[in-house]
Amino acid sequence: MIKHYIIIASAYSIGKRIALDYYSDDILSMEIIQKDIDYIIAKCGKDVPISSHFIQVEKNGWDAVGKKDKFFDGIKLVATKEEFVKLILADRTLLGIDIAKYILTKKPCTHLKLEKLVYMCYADYLCKEDSKLFDDTIYAYRLGPVIKTVYEKYKKKGSFLIDVPADEDNKKMYDELEEKMPIKSRILAAKDGVKKIISIDQTLDKYGDYDASKLVDITHRKSSPWCKAGCGEMKDLIISDEIIKEYHKYEII
Repeated sequence: MIKHYIIIASAYSIGKRIALDYYSDDILSMEIIQKDIDYIIAKCGKDVPISSHFIQVEKNGWDAVGKKDKFFDGIKLVATKEEFVKLILADRTLLGIDIAKYILTKKPCTHLKLEKLVYMCYADYLCKEDSKLFDDTIYAYRLGPVIKTVYEKYKKKGSFLIDVPADEDNKKMYDELEEKMPIKSRILAAKDGVKKIISIDQTLDKYGDYDASKLVDITHRKSSPWCKAGCGEMKDLIISDEIIKEYHKYEII
């Protein structure tokens, strides 16, 4: 019998689960396996979502594992712990567009409302955790804070609701669930993903039912971060994290 000890993680960037496979027809070296697990955690963070599995098969080869247990079907086998880590790290940071797509799975928005909700999610998380929710720079436009990855994706939608099934990328995501993991999994795979999902949901509970004009009123309040950053009077004015941390309190309801 061939013994397999398998470490599995999800890699949203390629839309697949990935695996490291340790196998032997004798005794598996748990010391080596544990060192590799420690390496993965050290590189990816203590909250990295990995799981381990043990299975015995009669024939040699990865195909025999999938034939023995359908759970392992479709998993991409990687050759080294370095490649495994590289694929995981591709999912450990987020962009504003990731948050936008998650918001759209919970409620349809116009482009303007979506921009404001993504910003409020960012500001709430930054002030609670002193850490970035996503990596985009936030700009002060005429109608409030703007995240450019969201702006470039949805600016052509204008004042129409962005309905998730009608949006090309999200429709593809729903049509190919076997190959593409849902956006919530993408966020959960990121660093501090559970904290981030909880914080996003709390922000949506507070602000999600407001229309775009109400959200614009909130972000345009006197002493708001948008106001302190120049009120969108010039192109590409940045709303820095320092400004948000100091003045977001004026936007809180």
